[in-house]
Amino acid sequence: MAGSDALVLASGAMTRNTTLKESFTLPAALAGRSIVLVGLMGAGKTSIGKRLAARLGLPFRDADTEIEAAAGCSIPDIFSRYGEPAFRDGERRVIRRLLAGDPLVLATGGGAYMDAETRAAIRHDAVCVWLRATLPVLLRRVAGRTHRPLLNAGDPAEVLRKLMEVRHPIYAEADVVVDCGDDSPDHTTSLVLDAITAWQKPRRLSLALSQASYDVVVGDGLIGRAGALLAPVLPQKRAVVVTDSHVAGLHLARLQAGLDATGFTHTAFTVKPGETTKNMETYAALVDQVLDWGVERRTAIIALGGGVVGDLAGFVAASTLRGLPFVQVPTTLLAQVDSSVGGKTGINTRQGKNLLGAFHQPRAVLADTAALATLPVRELRAGYAEIAKAGLIGDAAFFDWCEANGAAVVAGDREAQAEAVLRACAFKAMVVGDDEREEKPNDGRALLNLGHTFGHALEAELGYGAILHGEAVATGIGLAFRLSAKLGLCSQADADRVVAHMAAIGLPSELTHLNRRLSAEKLIAHMRKDKKMRDGQLAFVVVNGIGQAFTKRDVPPEAVVELLRENGCEA
Repeated sequence: MAGSDALVLASGAMTRNTTLKESFTLPAALAGRSIVLVGLMGAGKTSIGKRLAARLGLPFRDADTEIEAAAGCSIPDIFSRYGEPAFRDGERRVIRRLLAGDPLVLATGGGAYMDAETRAAIRHDAVCVWLRATLPVLLRRVAGRTHRPLLNAGDPAEVLRKLMEVRHPIYAEADVVVDCGDDSPDHTTSLVLDAITAWQKPRRLSLALSQASYDVVVGDGLIGRAGALLAPVLPQKRAVVVTDSHVAGLHLARLQAGLDATGFTHTAFTVKPGETTKNMETYAALVDQVLDWGVERRTAIIALGGGVVGDLAGFVAASTLRGLPFVQVPTTLLAQVDSSVGGKTGINTRQGKNLLGAFHQPRAVLADTAALATLPVRELRAGYAEIAKAGLIGDAAFFDWCEANGAAVVAGDREAQAEAVLRACAFKAMVVGDDEREEKPNDGRALLNLGHTFGHALEAELGYGAILHGEAVATGIGLAFRLSAKLGLCSQADADRVVAHMAAIGLPSELTHLNRRLSAEKLIAHMRKDKKMRDGQLAFVVVNGIGQAFTKRDVPPEAVVELLRENGCEA
């Protein structure tokens, strides 16, 4: 996963250590960060750490040596005199002090990473590398050692086996895992260098809301790392995965493997794919399954899939036991930039879309850009509509970016996709943070409904699934700009520009692009059932121009009917 945002640590650029003999290309995310080696005794943390530091031109420190120097006695003496809790407290303080200084390579004791505070400090200031070794390898390396208090507690093989059971699920939270066999220390050091060269730090967007704070994490390969990423933010390692049968075949096994690696107890329930699944019957069946499995109030619901799964699983989480922890793992572009962020959950009723639901913020959102490679181009285009929407609502410069990079996003360019997801989510986070429960009478979170009054009506009329949500929104955005121009609120040139861009991406942006006979009367009837209705008036998000959206509740119905007829609707 070598990224384009990389730097070269060459000998001429280093001043702290003149022993560097080679140049290595490392991710820019590593600049200014320490490297911390974790693993069981015998994994080679000290020998590998010294070689790694020399090859990178960084100082090396051994946490155990630093602890002994600070305490003025050996580690066995600390254990015998003061006990393990006192040792762990000193260890925690020493590691924090070392990480607070200039970047270095740090080898830790086998139990250091088990402390939650120490893990948090390492996660914040360093790249953590787990040197993973098998039991036979470890036994050969620790044979004859008498200075390790834990090894003196019984048969070394049994001691190490028990330590592996307890510690490996925690070590699996490390950023990088390197398997260490009987290779030479120099060869293993090269493996570590290769691994950290390939490593890319996921990009994070933090949302601070009135009732919850959480991160949207964007990166490549996050599904397989789900356990490591979720362990720090969930209250217990028990989870129910909700997915659909299509997504399960693509991604469920990797998600489960990631949960297994970090010691999660979990199960999975699968629903049929498609918008028609988001109904009362499926919801009730899922609640029964979740309760039958024996969830507790700290058990998490993990939604793995697109917007349908996210909305459905989120509502199950919001309502079961009056609220369960919830995680979004969106696998479609549309879900990554829209439905997974902001806490809206719900299901459809026969009266309309998302009319039964709740606001329930997730504990985390993991947006794996690798999952987007499994999508057909039609779904990528549908997701792109929500990306462009962000710029059209309140960021004209972002819409300029969309015009320049939209084709790359739908063509599968990972860098362009990651940038688009982050920028769209950042915009949505700003809007949601200002109006979390959509309670402002004007503007606020309602602005995110640009194109949705028309779009939801099209979905209801054509049938959920017959037109994708993003396609309906793209058409709705085109109509919203056409309506704004008709009312004299924006220029015709802006409306034409938006319609042309959506069409260039391959999205329908006018009713004629749908190739369906539509009735203006029926579409208006659907709009009147929309949950955005207030005091019997239709509500629209309209614009004064690109990036200048606002809500308007006094739109003359006859203007809407006239617009629909001008765009190909029958009476």
